[in-house]
Amino acid sequence: MSRPKQLDLKAEDLEGLLARVEKGILLEGDYQIIKSLVEAIALLSQSLDDKATAIKRLLRMIFGAKTETMEKVFQNKSKLEAISKQQEAEQKKGHGRNGAAAYTKAERIKVAHETLKSGASCPECKGKVYPVKKSGIAVRFMGMAPLAAKIYDLEKLRCNLCGEVFTAETPAGVGPDKYDETAGSMVAVLKYGSGVPFYRIEKLQESLGVPLPASTQWDIVEQASNRGVYPAYRELVREAAQGDVIHNDDTPMKILALMKNSEEKAARTGMFTTGMVSIVEDHRIALFFTGQKHAGENMLELLKQRDAKLNPPIQMCDALSRNAPEALKIILANCLTHGRRNFVDVAGSFPEETSHVIDQIAQVYRNDQTAKDQHMSPQERLLFHQQESGPVMKNLKEWLSEQLDQKKAEPNSGLGKAIAYMLKHWEPLTLFLRVPGAPLDNNICEQALKKAILNRKNALFYRTEHGAFVGDMFMSLIHTCNLGHVNPFDYLTALQKHASEVSKNPSNWMPWNYQNSMPVDDS
Repeated sequence: MSRPKQLDLKAEDLEGLLARVEKGILLEGDYQIIKSLVEAIALLSQSLDDKATAIKRLLRMIFGAKTETMEKVFQNKSKLEAISKQQEAEQKKGHGRNGAAAYTKAERIKVAHETLKSGASCPECKGKVYPVKKSGIAVRFMGMAPLAAKIYDLEKLRCNLCGEVFTAETPAGVGPDKYDETAGSMVAVLKYGSGVPFYRIEKLQESLGVPLPASTQWDIVEQASNRGVYPAYRELVREAAQGDVIHNDDTPMKILALMKNSEEKAARTGMFTTGMVSIVEDHRIALFFTGQKHAGENMLELLKQRDAKLNPPIQMCDALSRNAPEALKIILANCLTHGRRNFVDVAGSFPEETSHVIDQIAQVYRNDQTAKDQHMSPQERLLFHQQESGPVMKNLKEWLSEQLDQKKAEPNSGLGKAIAYMLKHWEPLTLFLRVPGAPLDNNICEQALKKAILNRKNALFYRTEHGAFVGDMFMSLIHTCNLGHVNPFDYLTALQKHASEVSKNPSNWMPWNYQNSMPVDDS
C-alpha cells in the first residue's frame, strides 16, 4: 500500500466534513479528504500489525522461543481443545519418572535378606523360599561436589642416626597428576555441555570445601583438549563432511580479541557460532565453529573435506543467503518450520488465514511422523509423501497464490509477507516431495545451537579465538554424544586415557564405536 498524500486539516475542517456527511451533502474535494483518511487508517493498522510482529520476534530473541503448537497459537478453537484433551488422555502413566534401569552409572549394591536364605523354610507356612527373578529396588540420592578431591597423607620416617627420610608411596592406581582425566571431563561437561561458566563452578566448589579457581579450570580443559580430544574432533569433522544431509545455521557470538582487532583494522565485524548437524548413515554428528565466518563459509570449508566421488549433499537451512555456500554444489532444502513461523507471528491479526496454512502444514508433519513410526526407507518415505503430502502442498500453493493474485491479502501486510516468503522459496521448501531423505525442517540444528546460546547466555563471550576453538571442540563432541545417547563424561575420559591410540586411529574412537576399542578392563 502506497503512503497517502499528506493533507493539512484543521479541527474545524474535519467537523465541517462530518456535518456534510451526516446531511448527505458533499462538496468538491471531500472525496479526496475521505480517501486520504481511509488510506491513513489502513496504513496505521498495518504498521501496528508489523510492530506487533516485530515485538514478538524481539521477545523470542531475548527470552527464547515459546511453544508454537496449534493449541497455543489458537487457544480459542474448540477443535484444538478437543485434540489437546485427547493427547493428555493418551499420555503414559508415570510420565517424567525414571525407573532404576535409567541410572546406568549408579553404584549397585546387593542386599541379602536379613533372616532368610534360598531353600530356607517359609516363616508363614511349611514351604521353602526361593529367589525371585525381579528383585526389589530402593534408589537413594547423595549430594557431593561436582569435582571431589582426595588428600593422601604420606607418612614420613627419619632415621635418628643418618637422618635419611623415608616417604610412603601413593596407593596403587593413583596417578602422578594432580588433576586426573575425570577432572577435565567433568569441567568440560559442566562448561560446554551444560553452559555453567567457570566462575560459577569456582563459587560452587569453594562453597562445598573443594576450591577450584576459574583459571585452573581453563588450564584443566585446555590440557584435556591436547590429550586425545583434538584428534577425535578433527576426525569428527572429516566424517561429518561425508554426510548425506547437512543442517546448518548461525547465532551471534562475541570474541573479545576479534572485537578489538576489528575496530583497529576496520575488518568484518560480525561474529557467529555456526552449528551443523550432519547425518552420516545412522549417525548424527554435531559441529560448532565460532569466528567471523558465517554458516555458508563454514559449510564451504567443511565440504572441502568431502570425498569427490560422493553425490552432492542435501543442505538444510533457512532462506538467508549467508547460510548457503556459493562455490560448491549442494541440493538446497529450506526449513518448512521457518515458513510456518511467519504465519504464527501474525496469527493474532489474521486468525482464519493463518489457521488454514498451519493446519495444512500440520498434515504434512503428521504424514512424516507416520513414515518415521513405520520405519520407512528414504525411497518409501518419498513415495508416501508424494501420495499423501503432495496434494496438500499443491492445494496450499494454489491458495497462497490466490490470496495475492485476487488481492485478498495486502502484499505489504504481515500476512502478505508470510505468503510471499513461502511462494518465493517454494522449491527448496518442498524438496521432500522430490528427493529421498530430504528433511522437512532445520529443527535438529536449532536444538544443537541451544548449546552455544546457553554458553553465550551465561558466559557472554570468549576471550580469544583459541578459547573459542577449545569450546567448539568440546561442544561438538559432547552434543554428538547426546545425539547418539552416549555418556559424554565417559567418552571424554576415554579419549584422554587412551590419547596415543586415539592419535593413531581416530576413526576407531568416535562416540558411536569407541567402546569397541577400549581395553577389556576399562570397558
